[in-house]
Amino acid sequence: MAKTIICRCADITQEDIQNLLDSGVTEIEEIKRFTRLGMGPCQGRTCMQLIQRIVAEHNNMHIKDVKLHTARPPVTGVKLKYIARGDE
Repeated sequence: MAKTIICRCADITQEDIQNLLDSGVTEIEEIKRFTRLGMGPCQGRTCMQLIQRIVAEHNNMHIKDVKLHTARPPVTGVKLKYIARGDE
């Protein structure tokens, strides 16, 4: 179970999350800063419910009491060809 991938976009495993929780990290926002969880193409739509459940269980909380991460969508869309070329 430890090698179960929680965030497919950033390739973050349950073991990665558990290690952070065991080291004293307690909130999803902190986990996001250390791992980039929820910052991939899906913007957390795939992994947020999973991480919310893991954090709730670790902190002995109800899942509804776990504060979700702050969503910060891009200000404007960027075409991939510009990123590939290195344009600014």
